[in-house]
This record gives sequence, structure tokens and C-alpha cells, in this order.
Amino acid sequence: MIGRKNIVFGFLYLVLTAALGPYMITQLFPAVQQAQVQKQKVMGDLQLSASAGFENQNTLAPMTGAEIGKADAHALLALNKVLNAQAPIDAIKGGPHTHGNLESVLNIVVGLVLCFIAAAPLVKQAVSWIFILGALLHSGMLYLQAFDVSWAGAVLNTGVGPGLILVGLLVAGVVAGFGFRGELVRDRQW
Repeated sequence: MIGRKNIVFGFLYLVLTAALGPYMITQLFPAVQQAQVQKQKVMGDLQLSASAGFENQNTLAPMTGAEIGKADAHALLALNKVLNAQAPIDAIKGGPHTHGNLESVLNIVVGLVLCFIAAAPLVKQAVSWIFILGALLHSGMLYLQAFDVSWAGAVLNTGVGPGLILVGLLVAGVVAGFGFRGELVRDRQW
């Protein structure tokens, strides 16, 4: 069955891209938590100062403009640290994790659909490989880019991966329109 490789690839690729979830939690999230704890402390101090009419908590004297400015700067820097710590997680979630999972499932579905299409084996092979290559050249490059593989961005910027996925969808739709059967199809051997 020609779609078998897409099904196998889809499940294995799904494991790989889904593994980004635990990676994000174990490797990246502790920095976010640490930054959030620091932000809470600095913001809490600033809020306490503001609610006390900007009096120095130790001397109860009014805070100077410079002291208020420093407190504001510390709060902004702490907030910025949280945003910077969260950025790698957001980049992985929005890129390789999401697209990889989608393209994994897409390969599984295409593999199953190919089992029900009566068409020339060469056409079915082309559809099959288009989806595998499309996933590797799109979400695969997003995955590598997330781990700072420098050349992955250059491949990704060509647009070949997403283009292959779109071409694959179009060709699969046309082939399914002409050759879809309601039962498993035994591929002809050439």
C-alpha cells in the first residue's frame, strides 16, 4: 500500500513534534517562572509604593523623582525579562509544534486516503512523497530553526515546504475526485 509510508511517517513525526511540549516545560519554562517571580516582587514593591503615595517604605519620607524613576525602570525591566523568557516558548508553540502536529496528522490522513484511491501507482507515489517532503521542508525546518540550525531558515524562506503541501492538497483532491473508492484498493504492480 502506497500510503503506508505516510501513515508511519505521520505517527513518528507526530511523536517528534509533540515531544516539543515536554521540552518546552522542562527546558524553557523554568526561566519563565523565575522571571515571573522576580517581576511579581518588583511590581509588588512598586504597587506598594504607589498605594502609599510614593513614600519610602523604610524612612516614610516622600520618594524623589529619581527613586520613582528607578522603581519604574526596575518594574519595566522585570516585565521585559518575562516577555523575553516567554518568547522562545511562543516561537516553538506557534511554529514547529503546531505546524508539525498538523502536518503529521495530514500525512496520516493522506496515507489512509491513498489506500482508497484507484490511480496509477506513480501518481499515488508522487502524492505520498509530496506530503512527506512538504512536512520536512516546512515544519521540519521550523523545528531545526527553533534549535538554531542556521541553514534551516534559508530553506524555510524559499517557501518550498508550504508550496509542496498546497500542491499535494490540490493533486490529492483531484486524484481522489477521479479515483476514490469506498473500499481498499490493491495497487497495481508495474
